[in-house]
Amino acid sequence: MSRVKLLDREFELSIPEEKLLKAVDKVAEQMNKDLEGKNPLMVCVLNGSFMFASDLMKRLTIPCEISFVKLSSYSGTGSTGKVKELIGLNEDIAGRTIVLLEDIVDTGLTIINTVEQVKQMGPADVKVATMLFKPDACKRDVKLDYVGMDIPNDFIVGYGLDYDGYGRNLKDIYTVVE
Repeated sequence: MSRVKLLDREFELSIPEEKLLKAVDKVAEQMNKDLEGKNPLMVCVLNGSFMFASDLMKRLTIPCEISFVKLSSYSGTGSTGKVKELIGLNEDIAGRTIVLLEDIVDTGLTIINTVEQVKQMGPADVKVATMLFKPDACKRDVKLDYVGMDIPNDFIVGYGLDYDGYGRNLKDIYTVVE
């Protein structure tokens, strides 16, 4: 599909699935080298990163576990500027290597808040992996250890990302048509 309509907006294809999966391959290859022997706990930030986490986990050859947290900072097409933890980690992460898996980092607010919350639980190390990064939207100094790809500062849907709950199921990424 070259275009999709979600609610009141039109979106056009911007990143096909093949390109997304090549980016996941690149991240997995680097993690397999960097995290060898560390038994990391991958922490998938829901809802958006579920597709990235699923594809990544299939490509990791190192021993690792996965857990899930749910945070919220979006409403419609823009950030609310507030991060609220909805579901937290149940695992004891003291002394462990933690890798936060994000769908997208734009302003940096969500990931900085998440890293701070996780660090309070005493891990040995906290790393951040994001499928997508919007460098032009980033307003904070954010340390990203693994980045699938940099993208422009456009509103996108698909591959786990949504517009008011719709579009997460799309295998490709689409950009809003203004």
